[in-house]
Amino acid sequence: MRVLHVVHAYPPSIGGSQWLMKNLSEQLVSRYGDEVTVFTTTAYNLELFWRSDVPAMPAGTEEINGVTVRRFPVFNRFGRLRMLIAGVAYRLHLPCNDWLRAIYNGPLIFGMTRAVANSEADVVFATAFPLLHMHYALAGAQRAGIPIVFLGAIHTADTWGYDRMMIYRAIRQADAYIAHTTFERDYLIKRGIRADKISVIGPGVDASTFVKADGTVIRRRYGWGDAPVAALVAKQTARKRFDVLLEAMRRVWAMHPDVQLLIAGARTPYSRQIQQMIDALPSEQQAHVTVVNDFPEEEKPALLAACDLFVLPSGYESFGIAFLEAWACGKPVIGARTGAIPSVIDEGQDGLLVAYQDADDLARAILALLADPQRRARMGEAGRRKVLENHTWGVVADRVRTVYLEAISRHTRPAEM
Repeated sequence: MRVLHVVHAYPPSIGGSQWLMKNLSEQLVSRYGDEVTVFTTTAYNLELFWRSDVPAMPAGTEEINGVTVRRFPVFNRFGRLRMLIAGVAYRLHLPCNDWLRAIYNGPLIFGMTRAVANSEADVVFATAFPLLHMHYALAGAQRAGIPIVFLGAIHTADTWGYDRMMIYRAIRQADAYIAHTTFERDYLIKRGIRADKISVIGPGVDASTFVKADGTVIRRRYGWGDAPVAALVAKQTARKRFDVLLEAMRRVWAMHPDVQLLIAGARTPYSRQIQQMIDALPSEQQAHVTVVNDFPEEEKPALLAACDLFVLPSGYESFGIAFLEAWACGKPVIGARTGAIPSVIDEGQDGLLVAYQDADDLARAILALLADPQRRARMGEAGRRKVLENHTWGVVADRVRTVYLEAISRHTRPAEM
């Protein structure tokens, strides 16, 4: 089967969509011998889509682990003007403000629609909304009569990004849609998407590397000894709610002064604010915070294995791959009771849910898990079973490929308009 994958960025760019597309592409090549091509951009970071002063990869085509990767340059001029026009149109509810927001976000790529149409693929798969490449993929596939599958990764709480009629019109025209969670599926059905075109398939992880991970070296490196460790391993953005975690930790430290906090992830401009919040803590609390910036991906399993519990206070997750990674290491997780997250965490079984943006509730959950090592172990083991049964890359690739084959087989039916 000739498969064309379309994604806004691809490794070495870092992100959930990038990681999903890389692993899915390589699984299809190695497991099935499929011919997989990826159309993407030259971006390391999404800021390239509206800023010309950030690094970019060279445009062109290369082969990576059997996958043909073509990187398209993006048009990123007039970013501030695009943002101004989109913002005004959004606030005033002007017609076509959804398209103006999409033009601001980008990526603006000349020639991608034509390239998709000329790809001679048997199926096109694109992820993720709200970015503009999704619409290039749809237009190109329709022009050539190629079936198209979307994975939208809808963040329902993000109205700026996802409250756009253009997104749901595009989904209605796709041959199939892959939702990360039952929450996302139900949300789309309410938006008028046919239930029979939606398949619920969560993301995957390289479970074996996490299952066998050893955190001893990490604990020794940072001098934690046998102290309990809470961790947030994620890209350092405001949406991950590092502020709520740090406020919760003030309350945790009042009861449990020996607890260590690990903050690890790729730096962003928001990293400066995280450091300012840490600097505002009393010196004895600062001494219990370890920040690990821009660590190599291969070190993530050891970082998670070194902690006792994983915390992700974010409310803007379409799934939360980090939960899977923590579970694969046998760790209990704490997430926010909002959006898709309650459909990912089985509360009381493999983790706890807390009120979104409620530092007191988060502190109570952390303290409850710290007080009961046996409960932590049970939850971590339940999470690991969930990952091994449903979220290895092999399982995910098999399920996604089945959706591709079904989309191809029914493509002769008239598209839903």
